[in-house]
Amino acid sequence: MFEKLLEVEKRYDEVNELVCQPEVVADLEKYTALMKEMKQLTPVVEKFREYKAAKDTNTESREMLGDSTLDADFAAMVKEEFEQSKADMERLSEELKILLLPRDPNDDRNVIIEIRGGAGGEESALFAGVLYRMYTMYAEAKGFKTEVMSASETGLGGYKEISFSVEGDGAYSRFKFESGVHRVQRVPETESQGRIHTSTTTVAVLPEAEDVDFELSEKDLQIDTFRSSGAGGQHINKTSSAIRITHLPTGTVVECQDERSQHKNKEKALKVLRARLYDAEKAKHDAEIAGERKAQVGTGDRSERIRTYNYPQGRVSDHRINLTLYKLEQILNGDLDELIDALITADTAEKLKASQE
Repeated sequence: MFEKLLEVEKRYDEVNELVCQPEVVADLEKYTALMKEMKQLTPVVEKFREYKAAKDTNTESREMLGDSTLDADFAAMVKEEFEQSKADMERLSEELKILLLPRDPNDDRNVIIEIRGGAGGEESALFAGVLYRMYTMYAEAKGFKTEVMSASETGLGGYKEISFSVEGDGAYSRFKFESGVHRVQRVPETESQGRIHTSTTTVAVLPEAEDVDFELSEKDLQIDTFRSSGAGGQHINKTSSAIRITHLPTGTVVECQDERSQHKNKEKALKVLRARLYDAEKAKHDAEIAGERKAQVGTGDRSERIRTYNYPQGRVSDHRINLTLYKLEQILNGDLDELIDALITADTAEKLKASQE
C-alpha cells in the first residue's frame, strides 16, 4: 500500500508542476484534465502526509522514551504523545485504504433520471410526481441544475413517466443508488374506506454519456417528428416539433416533446439515447465482473425493490442496508443525505472487504 502511496505522491508533485507551466495553461483541454486529476489525488496525498507526520512523531517519541535520564513528568508527556501518534497511524492507515479503493469512473458525471409509474395505476403515477419533486429539491440543495428532458403527465397531476437531467460535480455519486423499485404504502385520496394501498414506481439513474463514450451513427437512427400531445390549452403545439428517435441496432426508442423547438427536442432525445445505450453497455460490463457486482450495495437492477415509503407510520426503509428512518416528510422534501451517506458507507465497506479477501 505504501509503495502505491509514494507513487501517488510523486504523480501529485508532477501534476502540481505541470499546471504552472504557461504552455499547459494555454491548452484548456490539457489544463482541465490535469486539474481534475489533481482534485482526485489531493485528498489521498494530504492524508498520506498526515500519516507520515504521525509516523515521524511516533519514531521520535519512541526514541526519547529509551532515554533513562528523562524527567518523570516529561516522560509521561512523551509516552502520551507516543500512544496518540500510534492511534493516529492506525486511524489514518484505515482511511488511506478507503481512499485507495478504485473510484467509480462515472462518479463525477451528470445524470439522467427516469421515473416511471409501475403497479398501482394512478396512485403509482402520483407517487412518480412525489419522487420527482424529492429529487429536484435534493438536487437544488446540493447546488445541482435540473432540466426536464421529457414528461408524460396524467390527468390528476402524476406522471406515467418523467425523464430529467441533473448537472453538477459528483451528481452520479449522489444519485447512483436510487436505481430500482420504490414502493409506497399510503391511503389514496380517492379511497373512501381509508384502506392502505401499495403501489410501486421505478427509478433508473443513467450516467450521462459523453460523445467519446458512444458515437451514434446517423445510419443507425430513425428520426420521426410528430405533434406534441398534452392536456390541451394554449401550450399545445400546432407544428410537428416532437421528436421520436429509434436506435435501429438495439430497438431503443426515445421521445421528447417538452420543448417547442424541434432542434431542442432532438438534442435532448439524443442525450437520453446516448445515456441509455451507455448504461446498457455498463450493465453488460458489470455483469461480466461477478466479483465487483458482489462488492456493491444492491445490483442497480431496476427490478430490485430497494425502498419502502410508509405514510401511516411516517417511515422510509431501505431494504439493501436494513435502514429505517422515521422522517418521511423530511426525506420527501429532499433531505436525502442521511440515506445516501449510509448507502455510500455500506458500499465502501463491501468494497473494502472484497479487496482484502
